[in-house]
Amino acid sequence: MENKQDKGFTLVELLIVIVILGILATVTVLAVSGITDKAKENTCTADGATLQTAYESAYVLQNATVPTLAQLQGSLSNNNSAKVAATAGAGVWGYDGSSLSAPSDAPASCADITLS
Repeated sequence: MENKQDKGFTLVELLIVIVILGILATVTVLAVSGITDKAKENTCTADGATLQTAYESAYVLQNATVPTLAQLQGSLSNNNSAKVAATAGAGVWGYDGSSLSAPSDAPASCADITLS
């Protein structure tokens, strides 16, 4: 009598591997989503600080008068990612002469900036 050996995996073994891969994928997605949220907060905060510095620079260049939107935009470097307009929008800070409004799609932790 010849002994026949089965080659391959059983259904139970395959299901166990699929469950383990599913758990690992879930953990990875949850970890990455937290990282992207923190990155958005950091980007918004950095852009706000950049715009505040640009405002202060334009203020000094205009002999201590409140800079216009065009003057504020002119004091930003060309390679800067921070954007400013008259009203806040998606990815764009709003400027009204006395404050910078956070972008409409900014995280809740990214606050408006009052200029003085």
